[in-house]
Amino acid sequence: MLHSVGVHTLQLLTQAAACILLFPRFLLTAVMLWLLDFLCIRKKMLTMPTAEEAASASEEPPPDDPPVCVSDSNRMFTLESLKAVWHGQKLDFFKSAHVGSLAPNPEVIQLDGQKRLRILDFARGKRPLILNFGSCTDPPFMARLRSFQRLAAHFVDIADFLLVYIEEAHPSDGWVSSDAAYNIPKHQCLQDRLRAAQLMREGAPDCPLAVDTMDNASSAAYGAYFERLYIIQEEKVMYQGGRGPEGYKISELRSWLDQYKTRLQSPSTVVIQV
Repeated sequence: MLHSVGVHTLQLLTQAAACILLFPRFLLTAVMLWLLDFLCIRKKMLTMPTAEEAASASEEPPPDDPPVCVSDSNRMFTLESLKAVWHGQKLDFFKSAHVGSLAPNPEVIQLDGQKRLRILDFARGKRPLILNFGSCTDPPFMARLRSFQRLAAHFVDIADFLLVYIEEAHPSDGWVSSDAAYNIPKHQCLQDRLRAAQLMREGAPDCPLAVDTMDNASSAAYGAYFERLYIIQEEKVMYQGGRGPEGYKISELRSWLDQYKTRLQSPSTVVIQV
């Protein structure tokens, strides 16, 4: 009994320490969200492309990280938004995935709802495994899903790719976003999550897709909420993207894979002793 009391006390102390450490960052984010509710500030910080810029951009190859626009109708500073931000920051603080460490290997579920695998089951030999965590109600994730597909098609000869469907970023009964591609409530059961993942499958038919468990084990292990990118190789974390939306950058994946491909193609130096 004393042991269980000690463990419980340690957990409470850990939670309290996390709250103290996270509070300044959370407060800064809350202030930023409050400021973004002033449209004059939002228009300066989250600029929309002009017609001329959109026309010129259409003549160029699509960017890996297209800008994400926030509609004027979206409320940024609400109780639900603060709860979502706090949840994401806590997951990031307690995650077990870190660059250079062994990659967490939680269970994920295939779209048939029956077969359960572990994340590292999708890795093949020494090939890098690129993990992309997100959901259909996440505008930054959905805006860059095609970029991720193009990247996967381009590097399919040297790397493997996996989409992991996690809890909704902007559920219709939570922090609502009018920019969300779909109107999906919080998942109450596995079937809810599987149905939502089927919508993502329609938008990314060629990329392997798995679903996080209902205890959000993958999202917790990788600090993935709202969206996040990782590269795993030989069971180690080689790259950890920043927390979305600001740190969610497909261009950083491309840069890493370009460098990796260059290393593979460069002839190794052979020293012959006579």
